Amino acid sequence: MTSRSALTRRTALTGAAAAAASAAVLTAASATPAAAAGAASKPGPDSSRPTIVLVHGAFADAAGWNPVTERLQSCGHQVIAAPNPLRGLPHDAAQVAARLAAVPGPVVLVGHSYGGAVITQAAAAAGNVKALVYIAAFMPDAGEVLGELAGRFPGSRLEAALTPVPVPGPDGAGGQAIDLYIRPDRFREVFAQDVPASATRVLAAGQRPLNATAFTDRCTAAAWRTLPSWALVSGQDRGITPDLQRFQARRAGSRTTEVASSHLPLYSRPDAVASVIRAAAQAV
Repeated sequence: MTSRSALTRRTALTGAAAAAASAAVLTAASATPAAAAGAASKPGPDSSRPTIVLVHGAFADAAGWNPVTERLQSCGHQVIAAPNPLRGLPHDAAQVAARLAAVPGPVVLVGHSYGGAVITQAAAAAGNVKALVYIAAFMPDAGEVLGELAGRFPGSRLEAALTPVPVPGPDGAGGQAIDLYIRPDRFREVFAQDVPASATRVLAAGQRPLNATAFTDRCTAAAWRTLPSWALVSGQDRGITPDLQRFQARRAGSRTTEVASSHLPLYSRPDAVASVIRAAAQAV
């Protein structure tokens, strides 16, 4: 014999299912032709264009590209914001090269900050990369070390703002490594003085560490010597000095745009960043 409580529960469940089904029908019926047309008008990825692969820099993750990714996607570009492990140049370049090998068709490869060094080496091992774009980035030559390259153009505030943190080594055999973070109270000053403080507090809280070997690893290949390149120079950069960025862009023969920006134009000047990337994609 069925109890009254069981009947009550069964009735409630049946009623909830019916209500959900009714709501779905009403929602579908209420969609207007104008709304459907608006959704259809948004451009999807254009397979005839190269894929744009974005590589982030130190103290960040792939989500740091979001303001730029949104703009590129709204113009119909296929975009991949690739992870950069930040474990040192040989490791990071190999990881990005492996990701590039899985991308069908031509690629425009973009690097911000330390990500510029990573794409410089990774693209040398990736035959589908057709253009390089550097955004406030390192652009080392083969045989160069980032720490030494930065030292040629003094004025960066980054080194004094770093906090070293000893961590277990990657081999798991009791070794030790050093991870670097930007002190939260210095993050906006050094990295993003033209980005709202509310945003930089969130970025500082979620920053990912850079292994200190990134500044001592020697670059083994410079893809900008054989590939066309574009560069956006951040004229108010306190991380990688504008003079270093200009020197690198001249040396590489890059098509160069300069904007009044901090080290984080991805947030402060996303339209300018997207414009430079689109110019490279249109030239491929």
